[in-house]
Amino acid sequence: MAHARTPRVGLGVWALIVALVALVVLTFLPTPYVIQRPGPVYDTLGTAKGEDGEEVPLIAIDGAETFETGGSLNLLTVQVVGNRERTPSWFELALAWMDSSRAVVPIDAVFPEGVTSEDRDERNAALMVDSQHEATAAALNELGYDTGAEVTVVEAIEDSPAAGVLEENDVITEIDGTKVTGAAELRAAIQDAEGDAVELTVLRGGDQQIGVEITPELDTTDGVDTWFIGVTLTTQYDFPIDVTIQLDNVGGPSAGMMFALGIVDELTPGEMTGGNDIAGTGTIDAAGAVGPIGGIRQKLYGAVDAGADYFLAPASNCDEVVGHVPDGLQVISTSTLEESLDALEVIANGGDVDALPTCTASAS
Repeated sequence: MAHARTPRVGLGVWALIVALVALVVLTFLPTPYVIQRPGPVYDTLGTAKGEDGEEVPLIAIDGAETFETGGSLNLLTVQVVGNRERTPSWFELALAWMDSSRAVVPIDAVFPEGVTSEDRDERNAALMVDSQHEATAAALNELGYDTGAEVTVVEAIEDSPAAGVLEENDVITEIDGTKVTGAAELRAAIQDAEGDAVELTVLRGGDQQIGVEITPELDTTDGVDTWFIGVTLTTQYDFPIDVTIQLDNVGGPSAGMMFALGIVDELTPGEMTGGNDIAGTGTIDAAGAVGPIGGIRQKLYGAVDAGADYFLAPASNCDEVVGHVPDGLQVISTSTLEESLDALEVIANGGDVDALPTCTASAS
């Protein structure tokens, strides 16, 4: 005997049909987001594919004695799913929101308006080259080499203290009688002057040495005071040994610290890792200062997937680390190359790793 379908059942079927249609429509609608997920992991003590597809040392050094290494010093990457030409679907975003190893971020944060994927790739490639140079300088400076740094003016910004005083291609050799060995040291000296006029020795036109005086101005952004003279700089190095870093298809500056650690390890006797698998991230400058990076949560999960037991994290990223450390990974906070080397020594010698600085809720 047939039974009539009740109105309630009919409404339920229609609601399901509407929901399915809405889901299909949402699948094809563009979204204002992209997804960040853990990317490939590379061991700076290992190999990478060269231009011809053959495996070559990721770091190759010529002109100095090198030593056997052990364990791993892994640099982490982040992959971005989506771009302005093709954004992830709402369904893909929903899955990413439920995955702690992924992050959903506004597309403008990764691809600003008017910036194409090609523009972004070119910028990141340039940042990678700069990162390799700074990492090499930091490592060699740490080991006592003279890196022959030459700080050159790219531009004196209009209406800044440097305007009309410094010129394009000026080489700044001294500040207040102290030799300038990198842009970081120059900026630090300007901060230390706390607004007092600084005396710069400049090489102009390749052979004319002159002295100039500039009084820095104060800029306050996000509550942070910074003294500046208003100049864009570039640093060229004359390295005493040849260091080649082979890493194609990876961009950005965040591998700097791990490059520097790999270089130091190859140039010093013994296994700096003690045979342990160690991962890390952070920008670096020639003075050895470690700076913040993006996508650190994804890199934490990438480190675990690669089998790392320890993770060197920039202290300036600690607020993003707290509460997001995967099980089985011990995070060590670092602000300088020297601090990173000290941490590796403790790990290698089986020391008290728990006593090393880490990221806590009060860290910044």
